[in-house]
Amino acid sequence: MKILFITSSRIGDAVLSSGLLAELIARYPKARITVACGPAAAPLFDAAPQVERVIVMHKRKWAAHWLDLWRICIRQPWGWGMVLDLRGSVIAHCLIARRRRIYRGATGGRHRLFALAKVLKLSAPPQPRLWTDHKHDTEAARLIPEGGPVIALGPTANWAGKIWAPENFVELAQRLTAPDGILPGARIAVFGAADERHLAQPVIDAFPGERLVDLAGGTDLATAAACLYRCALYIGNDSGLMHMAAAAGTPTLGLFGPSRDEIYAPWGAHTAVVRTAIAYDDLFPRDYDHRTTGSLMGSLTVDDAETAARSLWEYCESMAA
Repeated sequence: MKILFITSSRIGDAVLSSGLLAELIARYPKARITVACGPAAAPLFDAAPQVERVIVMHKRKWAAHWLDLWRICIRQPWGWGMVLDLRGSVIAHCLIARRRRIYRGATGGRHRLFALAKVLKLSAPPQPRLWTDHKHDTEAARLIPEGGPVIALGPTANWAGKIWAPENFVELAQRLTAPDGILPGARIAVFGAADERHLAQPVIDAFPGERLVDLAGGTDLATAAACLYRCALYIGNDSGLMHMAAAAGTPTLGLFGPSRDEIYAPWGAHTAVVRTAIAYDDLFPRDYDHRTTGSLMGSLTVDDAETAARSLWEYCESMAA
C-alpha cells in the first residue's frame, strides 16, 4: 500500500502531525509512505519507519509548489492507497486514491490534536513523536555526554511577540541550578535554529565553559531531537522546539503570551504551561503589527516561571517514584 502524507511547513505543526503518521505506520505495517512538507520540517521524517521518500515543498509564487507536488505524485503507478492531507488543499482530489483523509482546520477551541484525531477517526488525540537513527543518537551522545542532568532552554521563536527576554531565561536557569534549585549544578543546553542564533546569543554568553551545551544552529533537526531525549527538563517559548521536546517525552514547560495555549500547548503527560499575567485578548496593542511589534511576554515574571518549573518537576518526580 502506498500512502501520501501531506503535512505542514512549520516545525511545530509538523511535530503535532507526527502522531497521525505513527498511527498509519502501526495500522499498515507494510505500507510505503511518502511525506510531503516544507523544508524546515522535512528532517523530522528522515528516520521514520516505512517512509521511503520525503518530498520537500519549496514555496513558490502563485502557489506553484502545489503544482510541483501534483506533478510528482501523479506519476505513482496505479495511484495511491491513501492520501492524507493536513494542509486542506485540493490535491487529494486531483490524484487517484482509494481513500482520502483531509484535515479541514477547525479546532473548536480545543487543542489542535483533537481536530487531527478526527482525520483518522481516532478516539483520543494522537501522541506526537520523534524518530532518530543511530547517527543522530551517536552525535547527540557526543554533544551531550554523560555527566549529570541538563536543562534545555528554547529562548527563540518565529516572531518577536512570543519571545521572553533572554535575561529572564538566564535568571531562571541560574535559580533552577542553584544549590537550592530543582537541578543543582545542571548543565545548560541552548537550542535554536541557525537563523535565530542572534536571539539565543545573550543566553549562550551567560553560561561559558563546561556548563554550556551550545546547540543554537549547530545541529540538524533530527540530531536536535536526539539531544532533547538526553535532557532532564525543557523550558522555552511557544515554538517548534517546544513541541519537539514534549514529543521526546522530556518534561516541558511552555511559555505563552500572544498565542493560544488551549490550542497549541505542549502535549504529553509531562508538560505544563505558564502564561503572561496579561490575558491573551488584552495583550495586543491597537497598532499591533507582527512584523514590527516587539515582545508581548513582558508580564510573565521569572517568579511565575520558576514556580511553574518547580511544580512540573515535582509532579514528574512523583510520577516516577
